[in-house]
Amino acid sequence: MGKPLTGDQAQTHRREQIRQGMHEIQQRIDAACALVGRDSSEVTTIVVTKTYPASDVSLLHELGVRDVGENRDQEASTKQAGLTDLALTWHCIGQVQTNKAKSIAAWADVVHSVDRPDLVKAFSRVASMRQAWLNHSQKLKVLIQVSLDADPDRGGCRRDQVLGLADAIAATQTLDLKGVMAVAPLGMDPKRAFADLQQISFDLAGQYPNAAWISAGMTGDFEAAITAGATHVRIGSAILGNRA
Repeated sequence: MGKPLTGDQAQTHRREQIRQGMHEIQQRIDAACALVGRDSSEVTTIVVTKTYPASDVSLLHELGVRDVGENRDQEASTKQAGLTDLALTWHCIGQVQTNKAKSIAAWADVVHSVDRPDLVKAFSRVASMRQAWLNHSQKLKVLIQVSLDADPDRGGCRRDQVLGLADAIAATQTLDLKGVMAVAPLGMDPKRAFADLQQISFDLAGQYPNAAWISAGMTGDFEAAITAGATHVRIGSAILGNRA
């Protein structure tokens, strides 16, 4: 067995691991975009950093990443508080309990999982407080999470509820509706699932033209999501390695 790596050697080794993961994912994104005639610059990669240390987030920033995703409020809050000097956009990508809205609004720049009216009310209320904390009028960006199989256990609103939620978000003075998010249901062909989401996005954008984001696709299915117009993909282990 070789000698254990020193601190600097371990950091250099980890940086190269992450760089290689990013390179491989970008190659896959480029290929998926080429198949459907899209420019890969249209796709934002959100690196999902849940369970990974803040040191990995710092390395991601060094390597050019500006969008990171978390779904555990306490972990994300602590991590973001220690990295305020980095120019990062923090995405909350997990299901949200209403009583966590205040805490999440303190660290998240974008919330991907608004799926019911009480969350709209909660985030609207705390976003107003957030504006006061940060002394600016910037709105909290939100996406509507859509259930593509109507399974309530996985989160997301029904398709027929999307426009009603959009109206409620648009009626606030503190939330900025950016688009839709979904996870491909287990057992459903991702191509079919994301094609459904793309049509939902078209319908929403017909009423709210600025709500054009489609957050869809993870390591195993993001190519199918890109084919269906995904603007944001959520990638974790394929870049950062298997979680403990």
